[in-house]
Formats: sequence, C-alpha cells, structure tokens
Amino acid sequence: PAGQLRLLDRKRLELARALATNPRLILLDEIAGGLTEKELPPLIELIRGLRDSGVTVVWIEHIVHALTAVVDELMCLALGRVLAIGDPQEVMRSPEVIEVYLGSTFVLGEAS
Repeated sequence: PAGQLRLLDRKRLELARALATNPRLILLDEIAGGLTEKELPPLIELIRGLRDSGVTVVWIEHIVHALTAVVDELMCLALGRVLAIGDPQEVMRSPEVIEVYLGSTFVLGEAS
C-alpha cells in the first residue's frame, strides 16, 4: 500500500498521479517538505526532468536551495507582497529579501 512507502517515494507517487494526464502545467506546494538533505537530490532531478520535458512547473517552497537548483525565475513573497522576482541568484541578493528573511545585520557570504 502507498501508505507504507517512504516519504520520498510517496512524493514520487503524488507526482506520477499528477502527470498521468500529461499536464502542460503542474503546481507543487512544498513538495520537498519533510525530506532529508540526502532525499532532496532525487526529487530535484525529477522536477528538473519535468521542466526540461516542457512541463511548466510552479513550485511553492521554503527550501530555497532546492528551488534555486531548478527554477529559471524566482519570486519571493512576504505576507502576500512580492519582494523580488527574477533570476534566482539576483532575488537571493535583493536587499529587501535579505532584510525581511535574514535581518538587517546579515552580510551575504559571512558566517555569524
């Protein structure tokens, strides 16, 4: 039964069910949530494969490094307001994104 599958395999099954109808667009809502760092790469590769096959992927996620490994464009929101949109690396360097999510004393590239 599907309930006995590992979390990563359940997420793969969810994706397979969604893809059964050959969609042109797929919405992913925090699909990486609950996965370990070791489990993320296979999921990232699967999503990258979807994107490369021509499926438009709209992915809502808090695990930012998973997003930046796949997406061509990143939108960062805070309380429903768009903080930045564009190239993932540029969005992550946006002063407003840094201020809201990391605080004003954070310096990109420095460990605290």
